[in-house]
Amino acid sequence: MDHFHYRNGELHAESVRVADIATAAGTPCYVYSAATFGDHYDRLAAAFAPLEPLICYSVKSCPNVHICRLLAQRGGGFDVVSGGELHRALAAGGDPARIVFAGVGKTDDEILSGLDAGIGWFNVESEQELENLQRLCESRGRSARAALRVNPDVDPRTHLYTTTGTKETKFGVDIERARRVFDAYGRHRLVRPCGLHLHIGSPVNSVEPYVGAIRKGLALIDELRGAGFEIDTLDIGGGFGAHYRHTEAPLAAEYAEAIVPLLRGRGLRVILEPGRSIAANAGILVTRVLYLKSSGERTFVICDAGMNDLIRPALYEAYHFVWPVRPPPGFVTDDRGEQMVIDGTQVVDVVGPVCESGDFLALNRPMPPLRRGDLLAVFAAGAYGMSMASNYNSRPRPPEVLVGGARFRTIRRRETYADLVAPEMSADGQGGG
Repeated sequence: MDHFHYRNGELHAESVRVADIATAAGTPCYVYSAATFGDHYDRLAAAFAPLEPLICYSVKSCPNVHICRLLAQRGGGFDVVSGGELHRALAAGGDPARIVFAGVGKTDDEILSGLDAGIGWFNVESEQELENLQRLCESRGRSARAALRVNPDVDPRTHLYTTTGTKETKFGVDIERARRVFDAYGRHRLVRPCGLHLHIGSPVNSVEPYVGAIRKGLALIDELRGAGFEIDTLDIGGGFGAHYRHTEAPLAAEYAEAIVPLLRGRGLRVILEPGRSIAANAGILVTRVLYLKSSGERTFVICDAGMNDLIRPALYEAYHFVWPVRPPPGFVTDDRGEQMVIDGTQVVDVVGPVCESGDFLALNRPMPPLRRGDLLAVFAAGAYGMSMASNYNSRPRPPEVLVGGARFRTIRRRETYADLVAPEMSADGQGGG
């Protein structure tokens, strides 16, 4: 499912030794595989081909312009949730007509930016937002298509923080309330609510919640069509899973096998918003061991990457497989993690340098003997890794490196200390008082 493999006892990204990338780019650094991005997009497109869907890559998962450009060149659209993500999608060459703009708190400036760019759809999340969209369209003299985000009230059985399709979340409107929204706002001369948007959470490692949500959405579409509303679009969102531990996520074909029969022949433009399923296994975070120490009953491996570089373990208690880039002899064969020799490992906590007790990458993990200077790879870090990175503790964010075959290039340089203070220095002499 990805192009990171151990060859001759050493981790490679496609045909490039990861250790060579670390030497050139320094650590910590994110390393992406272009082939993996492409393969995951292509598998999804092939699986859902009977529906001829519009695949809108979720920019928030891994927003680098160079990554977005790869997917735009494959015909992908974009799912954006802010003015900044819209700017990125357009900078990457995205077709505005293939962009959907979601998010519960769009500002007037962000909505106007979308209108001026001529985006395909606004995914509207409340009555007040729809009313505001109508007002702004009137002020600009522009028309817009909207898809009302509805909560089908299904449990995706994922983390509380990434559950979005149950009734009591900040996202969307109750499915029972949706009919009243269309009755009140559905016949505006400039804003045409022509679709429904469903997004139930992420990662969803089961097809059943999608089936339940789509069935409820289709029932509502039938009701709305019966009332005279022209509903031609169903955006089923994203949330498809990725492999973090082993192979826990269904294949794209498994999702499609359950979803395609529900939507075929319904006269709907189907939109998908994949992010994690494309990006997660396409990236790793490479970090270097700084120190090893014991404290009480615990052994700590202290690395130069921390929670500001990858916050998912601290924020979501997320699991990421961690293993040396060059394991000692006998601790790995050709398949990543599948044939590790456990004898001789030591249970350790892999932690970072940030001044927080919650700063960790992995807890209670069996690891082979490690030394200062060893490189570790944190796998499945392509989604919500760099996109959620911060400058906490005034730490410059790491570079991003893209591998294609036997070549690699930096697609985002490492930040400098000067970068950290530049916005503050440029504010000298500004303000009143």
